[in-house]
Amino acid sequence: MMEWRGEVQDAQEFVDSMKSDVFEDRVYIFTPKGDIYDLPAGSTPIDFAYHVHTDIGHRCRGAKVDGKLVPLDYVLKTGKQVEILISKQGGPSRDWLNSSLGMVKTQRARSKIKAWFKKQDREQNLSQGRQMLERELHRLGLSDINLENLARQLDLKTTDDMFTELGCGDLPVQRIINLIAEQEPIEEQLVISGRKSDPDSTDAVSVVGLRGLLTTMGKCCNPMPGDPIVGYITRGRGATIHRQDCPNILRSNERERLVRVSWGGQMRTYPVPIKITAFDRQGLMGDISTLLNTEGVNIVNANVHVDHNNVKADVADIRLIVEVKDIGQLSRMLNRIENIANVLDAQRMRGG
Repeated sequence: MMEWRGEVQDAQEFVDSMKSDVFEDRVYIFTPKGDIYDLPAGSTPIDFAYHVHTDIGHRCRGAKVDGKLVPLDYVLKTGKQVEILISKQGGPSRDWLNSSLGMVKTQRARSKIKAWFKKQDREQNLSQGRQMLERELHRLGLSDINLENLARQLDLKTTDDMFTELGCGDLPVQRIINLIAEQEPIEEQLVISGRKSDPDSTDAVSVVGLRGLLTTMGKCCNPMPGDPIVGYITRGRGATIHRQDCPNILRSNERERLVRVSWGGQMRTYPVPIKITAFDRQGLMGDISTLLNTEGVNIVNANVHVDHNNVKADVADIRLIVEVKDIGQLSRMLNRIENIANVLDAQRMRGG
């Protein structure tokens, strides 16, 4: 670790690595040649690859444990023999830095991955960072996000700086999603639709300037903490809460019914529709259900349709309604679902 200290420029990064890589329990791993390496408990094949050699880590594309192929998020155990499968060229994946996927445990490996991306062209990192954030916002169904404001909160001068930090791995996407979830919604002059819904009552929303007003959630767009929201005063039912970009609130001229609302302090779960596209296989729904159970996410409704007419393989279209606490939990859940074998895409469905 002291030798590695010379490779690290950030003192805090070195302290974090001491906490995670030295002061935790260790596991002892064998190479195919019989060499022994000790790693922090919870390490993955990627951690092992970077521990052996930086270049092996960069070119790691798979791993075998005791001769059997394992996923790159596999947790290594003492006494196991690990073989790293490498490519002739290439570099690490940005997904390795996604903490939701749990593919890298040690700070040492994480630092080497970040260093690789920092050496790439700034324009390439900027482009990759922009694509990463746009894809995540689209997947979560978020729009009209003030990116300039987010950059200022992160002490960055421009949005391009924010995209570059994302692209080289210094700034996790999850941190931006958490910032969005914490923000108070910005008041906008929206035109509200009179479309009726059959919402559930909730105390999770506070109406600015009014106390004790009944609030109900519009099921047409299923707002949840982190979404910019707006209230619409209804006759005899208090205020109906909609997402600010809900398609069903853009058609009426009754602006006097618009009220500013914000998320209150009480925590509850919110039903959110999600769509999963995957190549069908035995046990697919079981793997998804197990993952949601470990995340503490309840499935309210499920619908599965398999297209047997696809030329390459049977494609499953899975529609779920899940109960989540906030945008951050939804982001982590979708990230982990997309990491399940055969899953092609997982995203929040837009209401309306």
